[in-house]
Amino acid sequence: MPPRPLRVGEQVLYKLAGRFAEQALADRLLAEGLPGVEATEVPPRVLVRVDEFPHYLAWDEPDRFGARRYERFHEIMAGAGAHYLVAVLPRVSRAPLSPAGAESRSLTDEEIALLRRLAREGVGMALHGRDHRTRDASPRRHSELCGLDRAQTRALLEQALAELARHDIHPEVFVPPFNRFDARQFEWLAERFAVVCAGPESIGAMGLQRTPQWRAQSVYMPSYAPYYGRAGELLRALPRALERARGPRLIPVVLHWGWEADRDWTELERLAELIASHTLPWSDFLAQVARARSVAASADASASASLPPSTTEVAP
Repeated sequence: MPPRPLRVGEQVLYKLAGRFAEQALADRLLAEGLPGVEATEVPPRVLVRVDEFPHYLAWDEPDRFGARRYERFHEIMAGAGAHYLVAVLPRVSRAPLSPAGAESRSLTDEEIALLRRLAREGVGMALHGRDHRTRDASPRRHSELCGLDRAQTRALLEQALAELARHDIHPEVFVPPFNRFDARQFEWLAERFAVVCAGPESIGAMGLQRTPQWRAQSVYMPSYAPYYGRAGELLRALPRALERARGPRLIPVVLHWGWEADRDWTELERLAELIASHTLPWSDFLAQVARARSVAASADASASASLPPSTTEVAP
């Protein structure tokens, strides 16, 4: 983990690179593969993450961000055969950008019905915090997690997971609201989730990391420009990446369906057709991660058993 001054510097450099040298940045940060996760027959593969459903503004602006508009997004992706994962909110807040607010609601019958449809049709699901309410009013520090201690973090996660379990949703992936959490919280998140996602806002806490990577026995998967953005931006960047990449490279892509709705879906339709044959179902990826973790755990157990007693007593 880089020291804080370096992380802050990387955050600034990322913004400059995002403006002037996106493709060079993308090439440097994409990992060549994830050890223990097997190569696929159609490299590279694209892992698509969508933020979020219900939309965090669904209560405040239901006509713009309600379930019926998201349904159009899903129909475009599913119609093209593009696999994806959606970050799911267990509760929806009123005025979520105000830390002084307290109102939140449970999922509506319409939202629950759509989530059940998504599950039947193979969409992966991640936990997206509890209710997406920021603890800090500053846009530069919006976060639902930053500042919570271990007990508070665990309590928030357990409450959120219990809400989703009522609807038979049991996510193995975590997507932090606003892409922000404290560096110390990663270990606590990794205790519960096989994959912890992130984005440009995570650089200040975790540094500018290659993606994806193993960290604390979980997969850390940040996504950066030009693969984090609007469909039009991805349409320019992904063809070059798919042409150049070789071997079992994974490209984490992040879309925001609200952004695409505001652009009348036209660029999303083209993107879905472009990437459909390259998208990897998240269920397949998570199965590969589970196998790799199992192999690693067996190897650790065998190594520990072969050590003399005096050594195993002080094993880390």
